[in-house]
Amino acid sequence: MKGSAEIMPYEVTITDILLAARFLKNRIRHTPIEFSPALSKITGGKVWLKLENQQIAGSFKPRGAFNRMFAMTEEERQKGVITCSSGNHAQGIAMAARDLKVRSVICVPGQCPQVKRESILEKGGEFVELRVIGTYYDEAEIESMKMAERENLVFISAFDDPYVSAGQGTVGLEMLQDEPELDIILCQISGAGLIRGVATAAKALRPAIKVWGVHAKANPAWPEAVKKGMVELVDEEVSLADALGGGACQNHLDFVLNKLEGLIAVSEEDIAKGIRFMFEKHHQLVEGAGAIAAAAALAGSIDLKGQKVGIVVSGGNIGEEKFLSALKCGR
Repeated sequence: MKGSAEIMPYEVTITDILLAARFLKNRIRHTPIEFSPALSKITGGKVWLKLENQQIAGSFKPRGAFNRMFAMTEEERQKGVITCSSGNHAQGIAMAARDLKVRSVICVPGQCPQVKRESILEKGGEFVELRVIGTYYDEAEIESMKMAERENLVFISAFDDPYVSAGQGTVGLEMLQDEPELDIILCQISGAGLIRGVATAAKALRPAIKVWGVHAKANPAWPEAVKKGMVELVDEEVSLADALGGGACQNHLDFVLNKLEGLIAVSEEDIAKGIRFMFEKHHQLVEGAGAIAAAAALAGSIDLKGQKVGIVVSGGNIGEEKFLSALKCGR
């Protein structure tokens, strides 16, 4: 269950996000937001794509990882850190670990693609120890929290942390800076650190904006949490959107219930079509999680006619085999 560690409830404000943006300047990329003629024609709206697949390490995750790692106390740095990640957050932690010379234990589930495992080790070098645990995210996270206690390491969540969410919120800040008249944002939801940060920034700058969370049908964690008003473990299936694996987060539940417009589920076939669309129409290599919000628009899962729409393309870390498979499935 995501967010099952003893983390007290917290707020993430526009001030936190602005401070993160100031810190991250010249450390991460202000990624482009690209107009999509093809999606605009299909949906009847005006659609822009926030290309975080062009971010350092190939995803939005370094924004939060850097903001959290560099905020550590000297005592925390001496202890070393441990994190659990489906692969992208881990790469940001690995990069920061090398810069700070901090020992970092990184736990990934068995479904973490080999391309991401190799990148984690390359980016962290001697400061990173990679541990593969179980198959799915939740079991890896639970075990990593136990390791943190046993080995006296500082646990850094990929999503359930105010510094992480504020750093990730700079995605939304940049979107509204570059396209200040957006009416709707479609954003991935997994742990919900990203969408909480994005929605907080966007609504601070444009209060009437509507933010939708997009997830794989293979993982019903958030729909179940919203329906029941509480977070419980749910069964999930292997998905092309492997980066969106794992359960919902209790600390983000109230925000999801009260600040998001709703949730959109996307099938595996439509995720594959989204990957193919991004490759053919925008010449972008995008992983399943990165393509899922564009896939929702492509499939007509939400009425965007007459709206100005920002879509978060969260990452591009996809292996050759999975990419070629998606291209075939997406025909």
